[in-house]
Amino acid sequence: MSESVRTDMEFAADAAWRAGRVTLRYFQTGVTVERKEDDSPVTVADREAESCIRELVARAYPQDGLVGEEFGEQAGRSGRRWFIDPIDGTKSFVQGVPLYGVLIGLQAASGMVTAGAVYFPGMDELVYAGRDEGCWWNGRPCRVSEVSTLREACVCYTSQPSFAEEGKHDVWTAISKRAKVVRGWGDCYGHILVATGRAEAMFDPVISPWDCGPLPVILGEAGGTFTDWKGESTLFGDDAFSTNGYLFDEVRRHLSH
Repeated sequence: MSESVRTDMEFAADAAWRAGRVTLRYFQTGVTVERKEDDSPVTVADREAESCIRELVARAYPQDGLVGEEFGEQAGRSGRRWFIDPIDGTKSFVQGVPLYGVLIGLQAASGMVTAGAVYFPGMDELVYAGRDEGCWWNGRPCRVSEVSTLREACVCYTSQPSFAEEGKHDVWTAISKRAKVVRGWGDCYGHILVATGRAEAMFDPVISPWDCGPLPVILGEAGGTFTDWKGESTLFGDDAFSTNGYLFDEVRRHLSH
């Protein structure tokens, strides 16, 4: 089991890196931005990066299924599924801001996320993990911080107006007022800051499965938590938050109100 997970983890890290290099061909070049049906932005970089990952999975794991933001779901026979977000943070990408990431997560037939990686091409940061294999940041083991109260914590978010749009403005206000530092280091970058000990909590009031494919195993192996706002560990929640573990109970008390 461990050897298989290690192989999956290393594959995810390599695939995320390769797809990330594809995105750099278009980063800060004034690439054309299109609009999807939900009015979210998409570029040729999103599509080419996802195609790159799909081709790599098809060669290495032909029996596995795929779920990607740009090209949808492809069924497999193994019961395993790779969740792909080729550019998490497309708005940052088109603005020329390097806080976007390539996400790949493997969900086992049991439903558990067992391996995954996030690569930030604009900063050349790679974070990856495998179940019982630890969490790694550019080849070094990484852990969450040991901050134990919100008043000493750095908390992150993606878009402040989205809390009001999702009917969660009051609870976000209550949490952010109690935090030491509040920063809009959004999308997957905020969650990875938690996993690597540079922030203590990250909040998404709305999320899709491909937005969080590798995050449960990355946060878990780093010593933290990744759940929906009800506290359930899932890729299919309406929302999500991560913590360093020490803050989980305190944050959940606020979210439950």
